[in-house]
Amino acid sequence: MTPWRRTRQTTRAFLPLAIIALALGLVAFPAIGLHAATTERVVTDRYSGLAISGFDPVSYFVDQKPVEGRPEYEYTYGGTVWRFRNEGNRNAFADNPSVYAPLFGGYDPVGIARGVSRPGHPEVFLVLRGRLLLFYGEAAREQFLADPVTVLTDAQSHWPQVRAGLTP
Repeated sequence: MTPWRRTRQTTRAFLPLAIIALALGLVAFPAIGLHAATTERVVTDRYSGLAISGFDPVSYFVDQKPVEGRPEYEYTYGGTVWRFRNEGNRNAFADNPSVYAPLFGGYDPVGIARGVSRPGHPEVFLVLRGRLLLFYGEAAREQFLADPVTVLTDAQSHWPQVRAGLTP
């Protein structure tokens, strides 16, 4: 067999493996980008550096829904950049961030109740007793709603040790 034919056969043998690896990479890479970093005290998008993926935390209270913030209305709090849709929301947050910032730094309270830091998704939320809660997914929110008192009690007791495990 000529060297050219040997090279051609070797290339054919590896081609399916290369295609599979490429496909897995393309599928896995976007999924990584959609999740927030889990090594911060506040859930922060690892690519943009924005808290809660750039959603305006005040909008959950004012509009009862998440609204994306704008780059011209940013505020740094807790080592993280927060975005707001307007100057009024930014000022309200700056005056009292503990009211508007998500409880548990934006981590899922159901996960925190189990001692695990799972980033909450900014579009799966609940405002309860004047506090913003972000959930990992719909199933976590439903589990929370089934027994909010127990989940919050367990989350409050686990939060100090979970928080201590996060990079400041």
